Amino acid sequence: MSKNIQLLVLFCAALFATDCGAYAQNLKINNKTIALKKPEYLKPGDTVAIVAPSGVLKNRNAEVNRAVALLKSWGLHAIVGTHVFAQDHHFAGTDEVRCEDFQDALDNPSIRAIWCARGGYGAVRILDRLDYSKFKTNPKWIIGYSDITAIHNQVQSLGYQSMHGMMCTSLQDDPLSIKETIQTFKDALLGKGLSYNLKGSKYNKKGTVVAPIVGGNLTILHSMLGSNTSLDTAGKILFIEEIGEYRYHIDRMLQSLKRAGYFNNCKGVVVGDFTKTKNNTTPWGVSTQQLILDVLADYNFPVAFNMPAGHAKDNRVLLFGATVSLEVTTNSSTLNFK
Repeated sequence: MSKNIQLLVLFCAALFATDCGAYAQNLKINNKTIALKKPEYLKPGDTVAIVAPSGVLKNRNAEVNRAVALLKSWGLHAIVGTHVFAQDHHFAGTDEVRCEDFQDALDNPSIRAIWCARGGYGAVRILDRLDYSKFKTNPKWIIGYSDITAIHNQVQSLGYQSMHGMMCTSLQDDPLSIKETIQTFKDALLGKGLSYNLKGSKYNKKGTVVAPIVGGNLTILHSMLGSNTSLDTAGKILFIEEIGEYRYHIDRMLQSLKRAGYFNNCKGVVVGDFTKTKNNTTPWGVSTQQLILDVLADYNFPVAFNMPAGHAKDNRVLLFGATVSLEVTTNSSTLNFK
């Protein structure tokens, strides 16, 4: 075999390996993206671990107790992580103890879901310490939103679905005021179908698409850029939400995602709650919705606003990595999980 032919063989082998990839989220058959692997839904008698991989839970014992009681009312057992109420300034204990609780939950075969007690900040500090070897042989639902987006990204990069939904601290509110939040969490956890009819918006960009949905908090998605857990959006619908940011900062993050190719092969965008947006001394000039549309003006995929998910009381579950059908019109949008 000539040297040139050997080089060609090596090149083709490398190209094949790249196309096959280590990540299930990149697999395609007949040019169709395959949904990520789905953990088993829970059934009565199963156990949920409550952990705190991010912010401190100071004086939040009542919410965790309510979370345990809620799971019990559904016929589920709860184990509260050893260090959930640990305190290390901003964090729920040191990086070491937060990682220890999360790792124990990943490794324990009797635990069927890992429910994060709260967000805040801190999950990114333990990402590279976590070992998913046993999780891969016994995958389980990982549940949370906001800062937990960092963990969702990591789990999805490994090829598994995860659950964007309420956390234990959501139970600081009257259960009647977050009825849909709780009900969709229960339905998702126990494997009942999810289907959403969204309010219409003059900002909606019409279209229909069937694809897996991924995403989360915009700040966290932005912070993952350039890392090995930066989200793969090719062939997928992207969900975004945010809280407490200036419009110029929202624009900055979206522009960064755009320049990194985030939207080049995206199939659609679903916009959740952008709450408590701050006013700068110099007005931005347009609404947050228009800001988002301006960034996405170069793309032809549908864009749906008014998804009740994020940092508002009505925070409905999304199964990241699951395939959904999205139909967007001006008057309404539908989001149906397959």
